[in-house]
Amino acid sequence: MSLIRIFIGFDPRETVAWHVLVHSILRRASRPVSFTPLALSTLRGLMWRERSPLQSTDFSFSRFLVPYLSDYEGWSLFMDCDMLVRADIAQLWDLRDERYAVMCVKHDHRPHEDIKFLGAVQTKYEKKNWSSVMLFNNKRCQALTPDYVNTASGLELHQFKWLASDDEIGELPTEWNHLVGYNAPNAEAKNVHYTLGGPYFREYANCEHALGWFIEKEFMLRVDQRDGAGAS
Repeated sequence: MSLIRIFIGFDPRETVAWHVLVHSILRRASRPVSFTPLALSTLRGLMWRERSPLQSTDFSFSRFLVPYLSDYEGWSLFMDCDMLVRADIAQLWDLRDERYAVMCVKHDHRPHEDIKFLGAVQTKYEKKNWSSVMLFNNKRCQALTPDYVNTASGLELHQFKWLASDDEIGELPTEWNHLVGYNAPNAEAKNVHYTLGGPYFREYANCEHALGWFIEKEFMLRVDQRDGAGAS
């Protein structure tokens, strides 16, 4: 049984999102999982590129260090933190296909707004949101060195220009990266992506699948106490 290695983008402005996502995965997982937060404070010496005005999160580019951090061995899963997993992550892991270097949901995502959460600029480009969930076949992603990740343009990275061709990109089912506010509502989505802004922001507290996120947060905060035992 292989360990499911999961790397999740971390931004201190969305700390609660990271922890709720981790909890949602762990609560449903049927196999061992490991979690690595891609926090810039832990990546000193690996991430030195200056922050771009178009960069909406701390992990816009650090996600492409996953193959390097995995020693270019086996498979690894990357996810944005603004997500909620509603199914067994092993189902996604089992979709790995050695024919491909990377696998993702191939959205045709054409945002109509100019600004999203926290006033971030909504950039528009081909293959947008493909890189928000990626299964990396690490040995075939050795072009993603720290030097390349720090010097390549945003489009080179997010449009997978580091691959020889798009034939190396495998397709995952849309239900594993359901874009709230863009995809048609889907009560059966297995991974909900609050790409415009999560329920933890006041403006999006009533978005699709918001209730599920708040319920998950309550599960995460659970602590059982003995009868008669008070908090000190």
